Amino acid sequence: MYLCSDKNKNGNESAPTMISKSAADTRNKNGVIKGFSKLSKEEKIEKVADQFADPAKVEEILESFWHDDPKIQQRLDEFSENTLSNFYFPFGVAPNMIINGKTYTVPMVIEESSVVAAASSSAKFWSDKGGFHAEIISTTKVGQVHFIWKGDVDKLHSAMPKLKERLIRETDHITVNMVSRGGGIKDIELVDMSNEIENYYQLKATFETVDSMGANFINSCLEEFAEILKDFLLKEEGFTSEEKEVQVIMSILSNYTPECLVKTWVECDIEELTNCDENLTPEQFAWKFEKAARIAQVDVHRATTHNKGIFNGIDAIVLATGNDFRAVEACGHTYASRNGKYTSLTDISIENGKFRYSLTIPMALGTVGGLTTLHPMAKLSLEMLGNPDAKELMLIAATVGLANNFGALKSLITKGIQHGHMKMHLLNILNHFEATEQEKEKAVEYFSDRKVSFARVAEFLANFRN
Repeated sequence: MYLCSDKNKNGNESAPTMISKSAADTRNKNGVIKGFSKLSKEEKIEKVADQFADPAKVEEILESFWHDDPKIQQRLDEFSENTLSNFYFPFGVAPNMIINGKTYTVPMVIEESSVVAAASSSAKFWSDKGGFHAEIISTTKVGQVHFIWKGDVDKLHSAMPKLKERLIRETDHITVNMVSRGGGIKDIELVDMSNEIENYYQLKATFETVDSMGANFINSCLEEFAEILKDFLLKEEGFTSEEKEVQVIMSILSNYTPECLVKTWVECDIEELTNCDENLTPEQFAWKFEKAARIAQVDVHRATTHNKGIFNGIDAIVLATGNDFRAVEACGHTYASRNGKYTSLTDISIENGKFRYSLTIPMALGTVGGLTTLHPMAKLSLEMLGNPDAKELMLIAATVGLANNFGALKSLITKGIQHGHMKMHLLNILNHFEATEQEKEKAVEYFSDRKVSFARVAEFLANFRN
C-alpha cells in the first residue's frame, strides 16, 4: 500500500491516505531507490513524494514544517539521516514543581493531552506539603567488551591486575579531559560467562561521566580496550599459542545502569490528604491509594501501565532536554525486572499516621554533549531549569515521573482516569471533526459538566450545525 490525498466530507483537501501498490507502481518502475542518501534534500523529497497520488501536495506538507531560519533548519537536518522535514510535538510546562525546596518550571515535550496537566496538578497538590524530595544514590555507568577466548580462566584472572593497569594507562589520551572534570574509568573486571555461552567472557568496566551522558566517551574507551586486550594476550608470557588468540565480538556501553540511581518521594501526615475526593476521608484515600500501589507491585499487567505513567513524565522532560528517552525507558523497565519478575518502580509506606510514596529509578542523563546545546529548544529547556548539572537533571526528571504517576493513581481511585483525560482530549476530538472556533467554544462550555466521549461530541456538533 502507498499514500494518496483525498477530499474530506466538507470538500477540503485532506491528509494523504493509502492507495494500492499497483497504482503507485506506475510512478516508480524501479522499486528500489539506489543511492538515496547521496541525493540532495529536494531530490529526496521528490523521490518520496512520487510514491503518492498527489506529489505536489506531499511536497507542500513536508516543506510547510521547515524552520523559517535556514541555519536552524540546516542544524536540524544534520541531526539525522535522510531528513525531509520536522515533526512537531507540543512543548509545554509544568510550573511550581518544588524539589528539595527549589521551585522549577519544568519543560515537557509530549503529545498525550493529560500528562502536563497531571504533573502540574501534582505539583500544586504537594506544594503546601513540603513539595517533592529527591536524592542521587549513584551515577555509575557500565560498558563491556564481549569476547570469545579458549584458555585457562585462572591465568586470565591472575593477569587482570597487569591488564587493568594497561587498559587505564593506554586510554589516558581519551580519559584525560573527563578525569579533569571529576570523571573517568572507575573499575574494570573480568566476567566469566562461559557457563552461558562456550568460551564467552567480558571486560566489564564502570565509568563516571559527570555532566555528559557519556555514550561516545564510553564506547571510545571500550573499543580501545579491545585492541589493548588483543595485544596484551599476544605478547604476555605464560599463555599458550591458543590462549594468545582472542575473538572480540563487540565493544559497547550498556543502557542498563542499575547503579546510576535516583530516588524521589513525597510525604505528609495522613490528615493532610484532604480534598482528594469529596467521598473519601484522608484515611480512606490513603488506604485506597496504598492498595492501588500494592496491586502494581504484584500484578504484571497493572505494573506495566503503572510504570508507563511514570515514563509519561520522565520521557517528556528527557525529550525536552535533548536526551535519549529510549535508553532511559529500556533501563527503567529492565530495572523493574531485576528480581526475576516485572513489577512497579514505586513503593509506599503508611506508618504512624504518615503517608510516604517514593520512586527509585536508574537513568543516565547529560547536560553537555549530544543535542543538549545543539538543539535550540533543548538549550532553552535547560536554561529554563536554571542550567542544572546532570545530577540535578536526574532529580528533576525522576520527580516529574513520580508527579505524573501520583496524579494518575489519584484519579484512578477517585473519579476515574477518563474524567480528566477525556476533558483534555476534547479539543483533539473537535479537531478531528474540523470544528470551527465558535463550535469549539460552545463545545467546551457544553461539556464543562458533562462526560466527554467521541460519540457525544459528534452528536453535539451535529445538533449545533443543524
